[in-house]
Amino acid sequence: MVGTTAQTLRPFLWRAAKLYPDREIVSRTHEGIDRTTYAAYDRRVAQLANALDGVGIDDGERVATFCWNHTRHFETYFAVPSRGSQLHTINPLLPDHHVKYIVENAADRLLFVDPSLVEKLEGAAAEADGAFDTVERFVVMGSDVPETSLDPVVDYESFVGGHAETYDWPALDDETPAGMCYTSGTTGKPKGVEYSQGMMWAHTMGILPEAGLDFRADSVVMPVVPMFHVMAWGFPYATTAAGAKHVYPGPAPDPADLARLIETEGVTFSAGVPTVWLGLLEYLEENEADLSSLERVAIGGAAAPKSLVRTYEEEYDVQVVHAWGMTETSPVAAVAHLKPGMESLPPERRDEKRVKQGLVLPGLEFKVMSDEGEVPWDGEQFGELWIRGPWVTTEYFRRPDANETDFADGWLKTGDVVTVDPDGYIQIVDRATDVIKSGGEWISSQELENAIMAHDDVVEATVIGVPHEKWQERPVAFVVPREGVGEGPLRSDIADLLEGDYPTWWVPDDVVYIDAVPKTATGKFDKKVLREEYADHDVDDVPEGAAPDDD
Repeated sequence: MVGTTAQTLRPFLWRAAKLYPDREIVSRTHEGIDRTTYAAYDRRVAQLANALDGVGIDDGERVATFCWNHTRHFETYFAVPSRGSQLHTINPLLPDHHVKYIVENAADRLLFVDPSLVEKLEGAAAEADGAFDTVERFVVMGSDVPETSLDPVVDYESFVGGHAETYDWPALDDETPAGMCYTSGTTGKPKGVEYSQGMMWAHTMGILPEAGLDFRADSVVMPVVPMFHVMAWGFPYATTAAGAKHVYPGPAPDPADLARLIETEGVTFSAGVPTVWLGLLEYLEENEADLSSLERVAIGGAAAPKSLVRTYEEEYDVQVVHAWGMTETSPVAAVAHLKPGMESLPPERRDEKRVKQGLVLPGLEFKVMSDEGEVPWDGEQFGELWIRGPWVTTEYFRRPDANETDFADGWLKTGDVVTVDPDGYIQIVDRATDVIKSGGEWISSQELENAIMAHDDVVEATVIGVPHEKWQERPVAFVVPREGVGEGPLRSDIADLLEGDYPTWWVPDDVVYIDAVPKTATGKFDKKVLREEYADHDVDDVPEGAAPDDD
């Protein structure tokens, strides 16, 4: 569908620039705080589109970014796809060989890079024998170029400056490729996911209303989730569609940076992985900060501990909203809103709903499948979550092997093992690769992790299955204790905590103390690293009553 009836991104910015021309876009940059408005931003987007014309970027060709969260990066979000090219955001936290593979697999022609990431990109280029075959130009996101082996290279202001501030935007088809992101590749090579104009438009409309994440014109939105990670969960587009104020935290923000931006810019809504908000709580224990403007925080990427949800609500009057999605779902697909009447439930019952992955967004469908067929919504039985809808991909980029295994009749097979309660709330029990099978029965590593992290003296915790001669696998917990906490008492506390709520055979056979849980490039716990390191870890004999057929 082409023309005025097409579902594309450009009208979101057109509306914001016309109706909210003075609304601010603020970002922390390498040079300090940058401020602009929708009206000025629209002109810059036109300049960037003209600059891309000037270097011969054609329709459908991919333009990559290797950047943090800031206004210049945001300019690529509308300029690149609205002119008919495809924006490919690359995660700079990936290993060099993954970056090399991604750039070459996507065949990127031009690459924008932050000054602080030039050295990292040089390392990835070295993996490609000093240069990427397809990249014809590098643009450093600043007003000058540091010493670098990247070639040819130009600074962003020189690249954009001097070009016209208007652009003849083309009428694009809904199916025109607009964005691209790769999975983190923890179980193999990263997989590319393409987003069409129609997919990104539909995702924006899905998260914009109250049933999604409720973006409003008076919102002040700060995505801490990186802009290189699934388009910052679509926040830049939804914020623009609402005409709201943007606040970007810039390169590698620490808790002090976030607290300062919330206070000075009046942030009302933010989003990030749980470790971001746990870190902010730790900062607030020792430092004063005014969070009175902050109304809501969306958490995704990993389960939010109940204690975190409760602390933000009770101490700071901030509502924590749990969301779930994947690179393949553009990404937001479910949000844990309370249904009408649930606000009157006891706090513990409310928290149980809020820490689940939530209710599927309008426009999407899902089902839960086991080897025996579809699983009922009883909150007990496990199965793999299958999902489909207008912003869910139906194939990977140039990966026929993965397409064969990960899709079925239009459904995305997510690899998430879930239950669904009678109210329709999805709860991830585990990844299919992380669930522990002991004595023929399943143990949810994620459920044990959530329980352990509820302990006040635990900073982080993860649970994996280690090989066991008799029981196939047994759970082992890896715990990062708070500073000064003795290992012996905490070990005993964890056992007592779990034995009160779980079958004895679920309780980990060992608790290993570590300095930090390994993480993927997207901030998720990387259990693969621990499984490899502890593949030969010995656990004590399972005590009586600690095996599934003894219970």
